[in-house]
Amino acid sequence: MKKETEPLDARLLKVYDQLSATDRRLADVVIARKKDLLAYSATELAGLAGASKASAARFFRRLGYAGFSDFRQQVRAQVSQQSPLARIGRTPARPSESASLQAHVQNDVARLGSLLDGLTQDVLEQALELLVRARRVWIVGYRNGCMTAFYASALLSQVRHDVNLLNELSGREAEILADLNDKDVLLAVDFRRRTSRLPRIVAAARSTGARVLLLTDTPLSALASQAAAILHCPNQTEQVFDSYVSAVSLMNYLATSMAARTPKQARARMSRIESLHAALGDLETDS
Repeated sequence: MKKETEPLDARLLKVYDQLSATDRRLADVVIARKKDLLAYSATELAGLAGASKASAARFFRRLGYAGFSDFRQQVRAQVSQQSPLARIGRTPARPSESASLQAHVQNDVARLGSLLDGLTQDVLEQALELLVRARRVWIVGYRNGCMTAFYASALLSQVRHDVNLLNELSGREAEILADLNDKDVLLAVDFRRRTSRLPRIVAAARSTGARVLLLTDTPLSALASQAAAILHCPNQTEQVFDSYVSAVSLMNYLATSMAARTPKQARARMSRIESLHAALGDLETDS
């Protein structure tokens, strides 16, 4: 990938460990405000980091930009390119639909393989401990994270009690969040294109003492500082729409692992659920 088109996250990730204290503060400011960067001037970003404007200029040059104006221009371009509309004309032509499908599947296989690179044993242990030991699990994900949030709720609610999807309580978040405490866990799905609503929900949950398990598509999420554990799940693609196959696979794995860790409780809950389905007669039987 050419340097001038390399995403901001990738540039920061490469150099973050080698940054000076001043540059790291600037990086933290940029990360925390990356959804709204176009609203800030170089002077304002420098002020938020407690740095001089000259230090900010050197920081952006170190990231490979010609200057702050070049940085803003490329951020603006990358924001617009996140839209499926911007990518619809870039999808390469295929000789046939079967060849196109084969390429699509191969891309998803590669994406599943890359999932292993960002998930260590420690991270998985932390995530599972949070989900298993929580008094209640709350799940939220907007826009592109909505599908994964719904799927997570559907699976986790089968293996443990008190799993709640905040998406279904729109307009009542304040009343619900008021009941959270430090025994609760919020699973927040943070996928591009991001909304301004998710950070406010996460901050509100943290203010109650609840711990946050973050599922995100970027190693430098602006919500990372508020998370007790972070699951990095890459989904970006050069196709028209991002792929969430790795996120779905990861949630399936976590639910399965939870059942294995608490077999007695999971079996009893799933048995009660099946008995209720039978009583309700709401599921077709296989012929």
